[in-house]
Amino acid sequence: ILGFSTPPGRLSMMAFILNALTCALGLLYFIRRGKQCLDFTVTVHFFHLLGCWVYNSRFPSALTWWLVHIVCTALMAAIGEYLCMRIELREIPLNSAPKSSV
Repeated sequence: ILGFSTPPGRLSMMAFILNALTCALGLLYFIRRGKQCLDFTVTVHFFHLLGCWVYNSRFPSALTWWLVHIVCTALMAAIGEYLCMRIELREIPLNSAPKSSV
């Protein structure tokens, strides 16, 4: 069903891309480590590949399927790592405790 020529194909590809963006936000809230984003992204897409393989009873061989998933993997990893690195590189406040009068 994935393809550039039909409206359902374009809609499916946009759904995969939006899913990659929301999963990047999931990496930010659940993983919170920039170095681990690529590992979790590849793991999620690997399990998706296995699920598609079992569901269809054959290995995915369509070029558009592979292209969409490679783009979504790269997009999810890059955006997730960018967001996590922004959180990791925040300044640590040093004057957070109230002063006591002695």
